[in-house]
Amino acid sequence: MAYKKDSIFKNVDWWTVLLYILLVICGWFSICGASYDYGDANFLDFGLRSGKQLVWIACSLGLASVILSLDHRFFDTYAFLIFGILLLLLFATIFNPHEIKGSKSWIVLGPVSIQPAEFAKFGTALALAKFMGEYTYSLSNRKHFIATIAIILIPMFLIIMQKETGSALVYLSFFLMLYREGMPGAILFTGVCAVVYFIVGIRFSIVPMADGITPWGEFAVLSLIIILTSGLIWVYCRQAQKLAMIILAVGITCIILGVLFSFYVIPFNMVYMLLIVNGVLSIAMIVFFLRERIYSYLYISVFVIGSVVFLFSTDYVFANVLEPHQKVRIEVLLGMKDDPSGAGYNVNQSKIAIGSGGFAGKGFLNGTQTKLKYVPEQDTDFIFCTVGEEQGFIGSSVVLLVYLSLILRLIYLSERQPTRFARVYGYCVMSIFFFHLFINVGMVLGLTPVIGIPLPFFSYGGSSLWGFTILLFVFLRIDAARHGNTKG
Repeated sequence: MAYKKDSIFKNVDWWTVLLYILLVICGWFSICGASYDYGDANFLDFGLRSGKQLVWIACSLGLASVILSLDHRFFDTYAFLIFGILLLLLFATIFNPHEIKGSKSWIVLGPVSIQPAEFAKFGTALALAKFMGEYTYSLSNRKHFIATIAIILIPMFLIIMQKETGSALVYLSFFLMLYREGMPGAILFTGVCAVVYFIVGIRFSIVPMADGITPWGEFAVLSLIIILTSGLIWVYCRQAQKLAMIILAVGITCIILGVLFSFYVIPFNMVYMLLIVNGVLSIAMIVFFLRERIYSYLYISVFVIGSVVFLFSTDYVFANVLEPHQKVRIEVLLGMKDDPSGAGYNVNQSKIAIGSGGFAGKGFLNGTQTKLKYVPEQDTDFIFCTVGEEQGFIGSSVVLLVYLSLILRLIYLSERQPTRFARVYGYCVMSIFFFHLFINVGMVLGLTPVIGIPLPFFSYGGSSLWGFTILLFVFLRIDAARHGNTKG
C-alpha cells in the first residue's frame, strides 16, 4: 500500500501543483492588501479576513491531499451519485431562508457560509465526463446531445432560481469542452450570434435612424441575419454558392432601396420590410429542403426564424427576466446610461485603482484606493484591482501569465489522457478556470458585465477556494493514474 501511495504522488503533475500554490500565495497577499486597515498589520489574526483565508487555505491543502490519496476509480464510479446529491443540495438551497445580498445561494452553518453552486461545478463536470465517456456515446446522436445539454442546464436553472445569475452563467463554459469533443462549429457560431444580437438589439433599440421611425438596433440585426444566411448557404451548401450570391445581392438591394425610399420619399419603419425579406428567405430555404432533401437548408431556415424570434425576445428578457441591478449594469457597460455613483461605481473605482498603480505599482499595502475602501467587494469579486494598484502593470501581467500557464498546462494534461472520461473532465476544468478568469478580469476593467464571480484562488472565501481546489486536484488524481500503475 505504501508503494502505491508513493507511486501516486510520484506521478502527480507537480508543475500544476506549483502553479496552484503560487496562485494561492499571491491571492492571500492580495487579500491582505485589500482588507488591510492602517495600523493593523496582524495578518494572522483569525478575526480578520486574511487570517480566515489562511484557515481556508490550510483546509484546501488538506483536502487536496485527501483527494490525491483516493482511488481514481472512485470519481468515475460515483460520478452520477455525486451529481445527484449536489442537485438535491441546489434544489434545497432555493428554499433557504437566509438571503445574502439578494441571493439565496448560501447555506449558513453557524459562523460558516457555504455556497453549493461552487461545488456543483465539480459535480457537473464529473457527470459530463461519465456520460460522455461511455463507449457508445456519440455527440452526433440527437438523444445523447440533448441529454448532455440537460446535464448542463439543470444546475444552471436551479442556480438561477437562487437569484445567482452570475454563477449560473459559468456553466456556459462547458460548451467550450463540447466544441473540443466534436460539437459542430455552427452551434458555437449560433451562440456568438445570439450575443451580438442581444448587445446590438438592446444598445441601439432606442436609437432612431435618420428617418426618425426605424430603430437602429432591429434594422442592423435583421440586415445582419440576411448577410449571415447567405454566408451559411455558401459554406454548408457548396452546390448552391450561386444561390448564396443571389440572396446576398437581393438582400443588400432591398436594404439600400428601403433606406433611400424611407429617407427621401415616405418615411416608414424598415423593420417590417426586413421582416418580410427574412420571412421570404426562410420559406425559400424550406422549399429548397423539400425539393432537394438537403438538411442544411432546413437548419438555415431554423437559424433565420430563431434569429428573428431571439431578437424580439431580448426586449422581454431585458425588461422582465433580468433583475433591476443586472439591467442597470448592462446599460452602464453598453454606454446606455452613465451612473458613476450607482451601478458604474464599482467599475469606475476599480479602473481608478488599477490606473493609479501605474507601471510598477505602489507597493504592498500602499494602495490608497484600496486602503480607503473606495472599491466595494475589493477582496472578493474585485480583488484584481488590488493587484493592479499595488503591483502595477508588471505585477498584473505576471499574475495573468501564471493563469495562462495554468490553462495551457490543463490543456496539455487533458490531451494526454488515455480515456475520454479523463479528457472531458480535464477540459471541463480548463473551461471553468478560463471563464472565471476572462469574466472576472474583464468586469474589473469594464470590458464585461459585472456578474459577481470570483477570481480563482485570489478572491476571499472558503467555498470558491475549496470548489476550485476540488476541481483541479480531482483532475490531477485522474491524470496521475493514466499509466495504469496507480490503480490502488
